[in-house]
Amino acid sequence: MTDTSAVAPASARGAGRGGRRLSPGRIVAWAVMAAIVLVTLLPFYWILRTALSSNAGLAAHPADPLPVDPTTSGFERALGLQSAEEAIAQGGSGSGLKFWRYLLNSVLVSTLITVCQILFSAMAAYAFARLRWRGRDTVFALFLAGLMVPTVFTLLPNFVLIKEIGLVDSLLGIALPTLFMTPFAVFFLRQFFMGIPREVEEAALLDGAGKVRIFFRMLLPMASTPVLTLAVLTYITSWNDYFWPLMVSYSDSSRVLTVALAVFRSQTPTTGTDWSGLMAATLIAALPMLLLFGVFARRIVGTIGFTGIK
Repeated sequence: MTDTSAVAPASARGAGRGGRRLSPGRIVAWAVMAAIVLVTLLPFYWILRTALSSNAGLAAHPADPLPVDPTTSGFERALGLQSAEEAIAQGGSGSGLKFWRYLLNSVLVSTLITVCQILFSAMAAYAFARLRWRGRDTVFALFLAGLMVPTVFTLLPNFVLIKEIGLVDSLLGIALPTLFMTPFAVFFLRQFFMGIPREVEEAALLDGAGKVRIFFRMLLPMASTPVLTLAVLTYITSWNDYFWPLMVSYSDSSRVLTVALAVFRSQTPTTGTDWSGLMAATLIAALPMLLLFGVFARRIVGTIGFTGIK
């Protein structure tokens, strides 16, 4: 007699293996995904390849896929570790880049914007989500309409305001337009606060806690994950901002790192652009944000999915 008990599991295992076989549709999907990843990573590889090449080698072999005449001189110029004579010999301008000063400015501006924007946006989101007051939904709709206003439309009014209050060419002037809150940040946190059961807040009210204490001692700690996600996104956005700092800052005392990268283009009118130094400085400037996003990528995706942001 045939042992059917042994045949059934074997057939089941075969069906399971068959279910995992690559179909033409799955092969196409993986191919498309691989192409998207390749197109996404190619610019980063090209930046690294250019940063590790010499300017003379880049001029002689501009299309070579590998570093030409490999050297770390571009990183040395970006970090200000080369003398003027060495920089000129390597195709640089000989004028030092105050990298650490610009890095400090970027850190100060991004940190100030992130801390203040998260605090005030969380307070506004709490008021829109948990407090009952006349015209709340209408005010929120008008506030949310700010998402539809292109940023470029606000540059000139903001510049006039910053100039009138005497904050041009200062770190505070760079940070002020986005210092308090943004419509997206308020909407993002409001979505989370609306999902918290009101019974939690009502129980605290019965125990004698006020609205301020409930917000700072209960709801804000409960929103630590979305707050952290929003903080990372805000920090990356403020770090990568270019056009507004370019309009406001004119000296090294307020110039942030993204604006300072243009130094590698403007300082070399005779020898041409220091592509090796420019790409090295660009990579160094982008690396902290890439690491920051890499560490919190899964949490960011999970939080956005939880809050319902599309």
